[in-house]
Amino acid sequence: MARRDLTALSRTLSHALRHEPWLYELELDAEGWTPVEALLAALRGERHDWADLTTDDFAQVIATSSKRRFDLAGDRIRALYGHSVPGKLERTASTPPERLYHGTSPTALDAIRHAGLQPMRRQYVHLSHNPADAIEVGRRKHREPVILRVNAADAAKSGVAFYAGNDKVWLADRVPWQFIALDG
Repeated sequence: MARRDLTALSRTLSHALRHEPWLYELELDAEGWTPVEALLAALRGERHDWADLTTDDFAQVIATSSKRRFDLAGDRIRALYGHSVPGKLERTASTPPERLYHGTSPTALDAIRHAGLQPMRRQYVHLSHNPADAIEVGRRKHREPVILRVNAADAAKSGVAFYAGNDKVWLADRVPWQFIALDG
């Protein structure tokens, strides 16, 4: 296997599987899966150094990533979360941990107090397992993010659906303000 720029490959996988699959002539099923061979064919034409791209390259991206963003099963691959494609991907609701966290910009706090956590341009609200991960995510939005603590257990009991994203991310359709508090 040739030495690859795994960061560039991961970014392209995200773009193809999360945001604009039609640019790569990919069809995602209701759970976001697409055939590996279709993705390989599309990406081999993207860059000269990807002409010999293989499934092993995708597996290496998954194995070396600090966050599990993709799932590879047999002859199919998908992004696990972060989709902005039209049409909601189907998820199976799961019982969340008691508490989850969300990092955001201080300027978003008033809107969140009014409407709760909304998915905005994504399909789901993204929640972290712990405050440290929420801070990391929140810093993408603001240098000094606000960390929100979500009482996920009570929210789930009241009917809010939660979905396991990966070992660091949980997803929800939305979370009403009544289950949210400022952390710290």
